[in-house]
Amino acid sequence: MIDITRFAELSQRDHGLAVVAPALPDGTAHASVASAGVLDHPVTGVPVVGIVAGGGSRKLAHLRTHSRATVVMRAGWQWTAGEGPVELAGPDDPLVGVDPERLRLLLRETFTAAGGTHDDFDAYDRAMAAERRAAVLVTPAHIYNR
Repeated sequence: MIDITRFAELSQRDHGLAVVAPALPDGTAHASVASAGVLDHPVTGVPVVGIVAGGGSRKLAHLRTHSRATVVMRAGWQWTAGEGPVELAGPDDPLVGVDPERLRLLLRETFTAAGGTHDDFDAYDRAMAAERRAAVLVTPAHIYNR
């Protein structure tokens, strides 16, 4: 198993901001900025890099067709990048072992792992459901650091 501790360290230093670049079938990448953090996979328990993606986002559409991505986290001049397979868990992207209640909690866990806070998690849950948001779980197969 690859050690992704550096992702967790860097995510706490710059509000969890990361560049996420899903691989596209034509060999190009679609890069965007998102909040990311490290959490345990909801089924396997293996540490993964997690992101919450909007249900109608291009990022999520790309990940549905080609489930690999690179995530780059940085703080100052320190950075780490990880590339690997992606699993999705959301209302439109069922993940075996994740029922609706577990999904609700997983979206919270992913958000807080990226440094997010909320005064009313019931309102957060309603917004996530209305926006059909999904958890994007990246298991880095390769890590690059500086």
